Amino acid sequence: MSDDRTRFEGYIHGSEPRWNQSYYYQAYDPATRIGTFIRLGFLENQNESNSWLIVFRDGSPLYTRTNLNLPFTKDRPLNGVTLAGMRVHAEVPLKKTRITFDTPDFAMDLVWDELSPLEDCIAMSHDEGGTFSRELAHIHLEGTSRVTGHIVHRGERMDVDGKGFRDIAAGVRNWDGLNHYRLAWPVFENGTAFAGIHAIATSGGSAYMRMLYDGQQWRRVKQVEDKLKLDAEGLAITTAEWAFVDEAGKRYEMTAKPLFNWLYPLDTFVLREQLCEFKMKDGGAVGYGLHEMGFRLPWKGL
Repeated sequence: MSDDRTRFEGYIHGSEPRWNQSYYYQAYDPATRIGTFIRLGFLENQNESNSWLIVFRDGSPLYTRTNLNLPFTKDRPLNGVTLAGMRVHAEVPLKKTRITFDTPDFAMDLVWDELSPLEDCIAMSHDEGGTFSRELAHIHLEGTSRVTGHIVHRGERMDVDGKGFRDIAAGVRNWDGLNHYRLAWPVFENGTAFAGIHAIATSGGSAYMRMLYDGQQWRRVKQVEDKLKLDAEGLAITTAEWAFVDEAGKRYEMTAKPLFNWLYPLDTFVLREQLCEFKMKDGGAVGYGLHEMGFRLPWKGL
């Protein structure tokens, strides 16, 4: 990966009305059953920043803070940024990020340390001129981390030693250009990780972002299949099946079972975040990670 990508940890100007920079950090520790979803978003030409911090244990939320219309700042993780009390600092750009937060009822100090390097999933998917690069980002760096540290909830300290994905995105972000998408981000106990997104544009066409980490390097994925079973409301999975074929022709199949759910509003769009247990059908490797879906409102079903 080019060292020039470190600049995406810092401020990047864009002239487009929907220009966006965003940073996502996810983690789950199966031993303590503690997990978190964290996101920062910066919409320069809408003069807006946004953030969310969701922490859960045993399938139930412990702390929730969502801020969708904060003042814009040029601060970024490269030199440290604080939004709504949450401090995010890329102590080693692209490789190590520390996130801290401290209030009377809840505090945390967590570090994301690289397991697999950040790679541009758009470029790996040959989508440079497709739906994702037009509507969601020009670059979308994704990778996995070991996540360690602790949280303190109403005076009770709990240590965390888990894994998770993170991403860095820059480019136009037009949620309203999509009708729906679904994402799978499992990190398996054997070192394998999968980054897959299937999006359906308002025009009806499908687009994919996809890559596989085989324990040594990121590899291209030629084909993705996904089957979802949704709950009665139609905005969350009860189970999911994903299959993908890597560049060498090897097929992988996995199932996803939700352990935690959360819904985020995004004006004319909503996101459903689900922390899932993933299982490979071949060999039974177990992993954990995010299963995310987005829905354009009013949602009328798949």
